[in-house]
Amino acid sequence: MIRGGGDLASGVAIRLLRAGVKVVITEIAQPLAVRRSVAFAEAVYENQVTIEGVTGRCVPEPGDSFRILSILSKNQVPVLIDPECTSAKLLHPSVIVDARMLKQPPERIGYSPSLYIGLGPGFTAVQNCQVVIETRRGHTMGRVYWEGAPEKDTGQPEGDPRRVLRSPADGTLLAHATIGQVLEEGELIAYVDGKAILAPFRGVLRGLLHPGLHVDKGWKIGDLDARADPKLCNMVSDKSLAIGGGVLEAILGKPELRKILWD
Repeated sequence: MIRGGGDLASGVAIRLLRAGVKVVITEIAQPLAVRRSVAFAEAVYENQVTIEGVTGRCVPEPGDSFRILSILSKNQVPVLIDPECTSAKLLHPSVIVDARMLKQPPERIGYSPSLYIGLGPGFTAVQNCQVVIETRRGHTMGRVYWEGAPEKDTGQPEGDPRRVLRSPADGTLLAHATIGQVLEEGELIAYVDGKAILAPFRGVLRGLLHPGLHVDKGWKIGDLDARADPKLCNMVSDKSLAIGGGVLEAILGKPELRKILWD
């Protein structure tokens, strides 16, 4: 079970699926995934999405075990609207990966899997999970920590900070550009409360929150990629795959899980 269906979580899901592990994703009712073209969270809005040949299907009722099992039988990913992770008590997952990237310690869910894996800041192995995966780019990205914590959140985006598009006000996001569109500097991307969000440089719109969402001032609402290569918008990132490799290593590091997950 993976908590969160954003691009990092979805990359982890795809890596596990390709390794033969069945995966269920839990999400909130209005996901805030920016890289929607490679996020299973988008299934909540569109009912189903396909990422690199893997299909995710929305399950509005987390207690609908028949629909969940039906989707799993097709080697697809059930995306449950289940922010409290109540379905864990029904499905009894052997492993839970907390990929919500909240950057703070997780709340208790009343269920203890054989292995609880945390991604990134907010997690400390032994204290609030059993193992942590480093998510920050650099020499340690994807490394597995059975003790201690990953690098702290710096509050700064990786790379050119201009690539991160933020809401200029509180209000409803109205999209003008689409993911995958190549934009020139100064070109209109979206509006929030009548205030325009313009491209800070020439690049491809790599991500944008789902149109119609209410956003707060300062929220990350989009991502512009200076490489200006549209095909990258539909590919799972190197970062996601590296983190997915770390998750797979952590699972394989528990011999008792091998028979359960690969039986």
